[in-house]
Amino acid sequence: MFYVDILKCTQTKKVSATSLSGIQCPTTQVCVKKCPSTFWMLPALAYDAGATPKDFFQQQYCDPSLILTSTTLTVQEIIDQELCPHFYVPSTAALGRCLPILSDLKNIPGTFTLAGTASVAETVTKIRSAMGFLISTFHTKAMGVRIFEDFASSWYWILLGLLVAMFVSLVFMLLLRYMAFVVIWVLIAGFLLIGGFGIYYCYMEYKHLSTSSQTIGDLTYNAHISAYLQVKETWLAFVIIMCIVEFIMLAILAYIRRRLAFAVALIEESSKVIGYMMSTLVYPMFSFILLVVCVAYWGITSLFLATSGAPVYRAVSFSNAASPSCSLFDMPCYPETFDATAYPTCPSIRCIFFKYDNTGLIQKNIVVLQIFNVFVFLWLVNFVIALGQCSLAGAFSSYYWAFNKHFDIPRLPLAKAFFCTLRYHVGSLALGSLLLTLFQLPRLILEYLYHKFHDSKNPFGRFMWICLRSCFFCLELFMQFISRNAFINIAIYGESFCLAGRNAFNLKRRNMRRAVVLSYATDVLLFCGKLLVIGANGVLAFYFFSGRITLPDGTFQAEMLNYYWAPIITVVVGSYLIAQGFFSVYSMCVDTLFLCFLEDLERNDGSVQRPYYMSRNLMRILQRSQQK
Repeated sequence: MFYVDILKCTQTKKVSATSLSGIQCPTTQVCVKKCPSTFWMLPALAYDAGATPKDFFQQQYCDPSLILTSTTLTVQEIIDQELCPHFYVPSTAALGRCLPILSDLKNIPGTFTLAGTASVAETVTKIRSAMGFLISTFHTKAMGVRIFEDFASSWYWILLGLLVAMFVSLVFMLLLRYMAFVVIWVLIAGFLLIGGFGIYYCYMEYKHLSTSSQTIGDLTYNAHISAYLQVKETWLAFVIIMCIVEFIMLAILAYIRRRLAFAVALIEESSKVIGYMMSTLVYPMFSFILLVVCVAYWGITSLFLATSGAPVYRAVSFSNAASPSCSLFDMPCYPETFDATAYPTCPSIRCIFFKYDNTGLIQKNIVVLQIFNVFVFLWLVNFVIALGQCSLAGAFSSYYWAFNKHFDIPRLPLAKAFFCTLRYHVGSLALGSLLLTLFQLPRLILEYLYHKFHDSKNPFGRFMWICLRSCFFCLELFMQFISRNAFINIAIYGESFCLAGRNAFNLKRRNMRRAVVLSYATDVLLFCGKLLVIGANGVLAFYFFSGRITLPDGTFQAEMLNYYWAPIITVVVGSYLIAQGFFSVYSMCVDTLFLCFLEDLERNDGSVQRPYYMSRNLMRILQRSQQK
């Protein structure tokens, strides 16, 4: 693709308006077999009265509708209508276009001064600017096409990678069910060994540099970070920090060692519950579909609001002619009735879309409506998440409160809990979701204002933004904690949101030590599980799609991919979503069983009249802790 006048691809006022109509560059584009390889510009003799166009132009670079040997147009008319170029420079084929070779511009002739430029240097500057604008506008499109081609040729291998992520997640959950105690202590020992190795490595580096005469005081403030690693004081500080961290880990482990057995037992029980209710592992897919519907609603509504005004069109001329009739940028026009032949002095005039009208009632309040649209979107998303949490909690609690685990568990517990939630608890879920949204929306507005005015030099404004952001972030986390436990209590007892939130918070407050130990233990386990799934699948995808692992029959060739990182990123993101789906169910099961366990301890005493509902495994742990 050859641009007749590449200078019109620069980011001018008219070009930016033209880009609204989808035109990359407002000039004639011609398909050529070969890009030009020399410098050429139309000589002054071409503008003489008796000049013949075929003596100056080359047919291969002109519009196919123009036949130079038989045309009756003059050279000036051909230039005004952009049928042939008035100059070209050495170019190379890139991304399907003829783009100027920047290195050859250093050898531009001294007389190569185009119309509208004062010097050769200005001509070179305009050519460079046009090329930069072209690359920035269509490189994204070209990259998108190539990525799509990669997906089309590797989608089944990506799908296989996601299936591997699902398999690894299931294997890890099976390990937690049958060997939770071993897994937890292996993880704890691993963390301690990593800390010990860090202390050893930092000490050896400090010992190696102990004879060095260079100190940290010899370094400048702006020195590269690698320079700080060459002084002994840095490694001494690392040794001290690592020792402190290792001591804190050992102290915490010594404090929670007795209660860690209960966390292990509860994790094993959660794996057993999920084994009884395998349908709960599929529920995140249903939640994902509902979230996609919410995103689609928000996007369609936002687009409708943005385009609610009537379209406004303007007559724009891309000609370089100096005629007063060509200055029509502010003249409105209508595409249905616009006739370009009515402006013979401006052959390149177009009636293009400029913007949407913003004078109506809706358009004047578009910002308020868009904020309200975001508010509704966040409310719906939080409601969908709350619906999933309450439904899962109802299913898991039905297992705990079944006195005979094999016979008293209801059939289709998840479906029953879901329909029960829709029938009785929608109002409570809506209220909890609304309260959480009221904390999320101000934080999002603060984030938007920060990115809008992040170049501000006002230190007080930055300080206030940091304080408000931290405040709303902490309030949002606290509200998520309250809401999650409130939804569990709602699923168990059918209480209102405020009453359920208060009772759940007081229940955990009365059992603070158990709650903290359980929270840290499960968080570490779930984080390690996600890391295992994502890391293992990501490494496998990297070695496969980069060609380091080859198939014997050659069914997949990595060298045929344009960007091998595209399927790798897709597999990693998909693995994260799959692991998040699996382990979010697991985390909800642990929290539900823990609240049920605490309620069981407070409501019952293990006697014949008030027996415990907990499983035998949890009862053994409880008796052991009471004996100690």
